[in-house]
Amino acid sequence: MHEENKAAANGCGKIRSGAQNGAALLALMEKTGYSMVQQNGQRKFGGPPPGWEGPPPPRGCEVFVGKIPRDMYEDELVPVFERAGKIYELRLMMEFSGENRGYAFVMYTTKEEAQLAIKILNNYEIRPGKFIGVCVSLDNCRLFIGAIPKDKKKEEILNEMKKVTEGVVDVIVYPNATDKTKNRGFAFVEYESHRAAAMARRRLIPGTFQPWGHTIQVDWADPEKVVDEETMQRVKVLYVRNLMISTTEDKIKAEFNKFKPGVVERVKKLRDYAFVHFFHREDAVAAMSIMNGKCIDGASIEVTLAKPVNKESSWKQQHFNGQISPSSENLLGFPNKEDGTQKSLGKPASLSVRLNGQHSPSPPEVERSTYPIFPGIKLTPISMYSLKLSHFSSAVMHLDYFCHKNSWAPPEYCLYSTTSQDGKILLVYKVLISSIADDSQTYFMPEKLCTTVEDAKELAAQFTLLHL
Repeated sequence: MHEENKAAANGCGKIRSGAQNGAALLALMEKTGYSMVQQNGQRKFGGPPPGWEGPPPPRGCEVFVGKIPRDMYEDELVPVFERAGKIYELRLMMEFSGENRGYAFVMYTTKEEAQLAIKILNNYEIRPGKFIGVCVSLDNCRLFIGAIPKDKKKEEILNEMKKVTEGVVDVIVYPNATDKTKNRGFAFVEYESHRAAAMARRRLIPGTFQPWGHTIQVDWADPEKVVDEETMQRVKVLYVRNLMISTTEDKIKAEFNKFKPGVVERVKKLRDYAFVHFFHREDAVAAMSIMNGKCIDGASIEVTLAKPVNKESSWKQQHFNGQISPSSENLLGFPNKEDGTQKSLGKPASLSVRLNGQHSPSPPEVERSTYPIFPGIKLTPISMYSLKLSHFSSAVMHLDYFCHKNSWAPPEYCLYSTTSQDGKILLVYKVLISSIADDSQTYFMPEKLCTTVEDAKELAAQFTLLHL
């Protein structure tokens, strides 16, 4: 093991001198008693730590760390993250060159330590002018399955998945917004572990398995947003889904006021789901228990506590397990003028869109480079609609592509303005898609104003894609 540790320590000495780097990492291992092994593009410190007995820590104990300086290694990272608690394992992603890849995963022994790390180390200045981002990391155990026949019921889909994959725990199927007897053409399959989900994803690669004679689409589902228990104890808003499109906000308010008149403050409905705001938390919890599974306008509704946006750690993790979907307040990486904080770091959050009722996974980061046109090179006319989503870098283009693929009319953008207190012109677009307009939702408009036309249009397109 000592030789293995030494090899791991020497394996990243290409940025600092080999002697300096290797000596620093060996000193860290001797001081802590932790082992270090480099394999498959990552270097693992610990896992388990010395003297550990029993199984690894449960889900929720790991944090994702981004924006790490590329020439920073475990001898600097470990002392920083030990401030929050005992480290079970630190995995630093490595380049072949010896630099790190700018991100790592740190697993603590308890969930409380992981939450403390997020609280005290998110936006921590780890070097002068270099701030890291820290947020919760969860092993994704859920797959998205698209292109499912819309007449299939939950039990049929569950049985089919169990036939060909192992470790299936549950299948989540949502009714069609306009015809509740049909599904939406996709489902989510929950597995007992990330490994089981990964094996299932490999097994279900399109072309190798065709349930009901259909070629299905398979991808990682967006991980569910995790909110700490302390925050959830203060929530007094309910999330209601599976509503009829024709159901009005007044109807929803009246139904939720039936068990105790006057408890509902307001209702915000978007297509077939809504947020019901209560004056007091205890009334929200009681209403959730009473109303979950009830019928409104012939639709059986699902009611849960709404998960609020964590403003202290709105920085989002994006890695190979899938991507966290942005909320309506985190679509673009602009400073929020209301509280002076940056709503998101790095590039704008990627979007997950559905074509013809089917999920199209968030495209990888688009290569934005130029290449020379050599003499004699052949150029062929092509329609943008024959390209793949990965060829588009803007939400405006995604939305146009999305509407075309669904045989809808092109989106119409209507520009509105207002003046801020300091005299600035602020802009917002309303987006109308006439092919799907109805009485309850005739347009889509984000709740944020922008200072430029381009940003306002991009934000409106992103918001529309999220709510289609």
